[in-house]
Amino acid sequence: MDPHFLNAFTQPAVLNQFLPDTVIPQGEKKKLIKPTSSNNPKLEELKLLLIDWINTTLKEEHIVVKSLEEDLYDGLVLHHLLENLGSVKLDVDKIALTENKQRQKLSVILEAVAKCLQLEESQLKWSVESILKKDLLSTLHLLVAIAKHFKPNLAMPPNVQVETITIENTSRGLKTVSATEYITGNKDNLGAQSKDDAFDELFSRAPDKLDAVKKVFLQFVNQHVGKLGLDVKDIETQFADGVILLLLIGQLEGYFLNLRDFFLTPASTAEMLHNVNLALDLLADGGLLNFSVNSEDIVNGDTKTTMRILYCLYSKYKAKET
Repeated sequence: MDPHFLNAFTQPAVLNQFLPDTVIPQGEKKKLIKPTSSNNPKLEELKLLLIDWINTTLKEEHIVVKSLEEDLYDGLVLHHLLENLGSVKLDVDKIALTENKQRQKLSVILEAVAKCLQLEESQLKWSVESILKKDLLSTLHLLVAIAKHFKPNLAMPPNVQVETITIENTSRGLKTVSATEYITGNKDNLGAQSKDDAFDELFSRAPDKLDAVKKVFLQFVNQHVGKLGLDVKDIETQFADGVILLLLIGQLEGYFLNLRDFFLTPASTAEMLHNVNLALDLLADGGLLNFSVNSEDIVNGDTKTTMRILYCLYSKYKAKET
């Protein structure tokens, strides 16, 4: 079992770094940046660059940002930034003083961001609540996405990653999952993916061929996991918990996956994320994954992300079979 997947009752020291400041209602979870990543030089470089970019952009409006967590949560800076960069007029007050007004304002702003960036809900790495609660990870993801869209030449440091811990309050107690999350990716890989990615083309320009491609992938998957008595019929749902993906990798790469290393019947999102992160680590270790992937996209059933991962395996092993 991943040593970072801990039960709070057996390994309470891990959570002492986050509690009691972090209150998580039962049935909910929260992702945080580990303190060990706080002094990451590349993370600090990214934060300073984003602050400088915001201040330069909003200089004529006499807005000065000093802290990404403390200065963006109420929506004021984001409001000015979006209107300045995207010439978007938002029907909200410039200043929102109460938490309820701030929540309403952020909802309008983030909806406009998703529309400008043409992002589906499953692709969003932030939410109204996470920004309102001054969540640094969500704020960074939001600003990086805005900057990439409106200022693609902004020289952000590549491969900025942080160690995260997801704390989930279950009926059996607090559980945690540790993972590595990328905030920015490799410039070359991300550039190639955004310009030439075949799946972007497939989804946007040839949706009529999507089912045919899915069928090819499903035949490939079943050819291998069928030996284990499994039958995969749906890409959107059956890969979300990471189990089929792990078993497929094991069959193709010749791995023996110890049942203690993953959750065969995951009972929570945190356990699903553990499985998917393990699968992505195996792919990266095998040299099959050369682009940044957010494990939450797979858990959330994002078809395009799941198909990209399957293609990594298909392109290697189908060639060997032929």
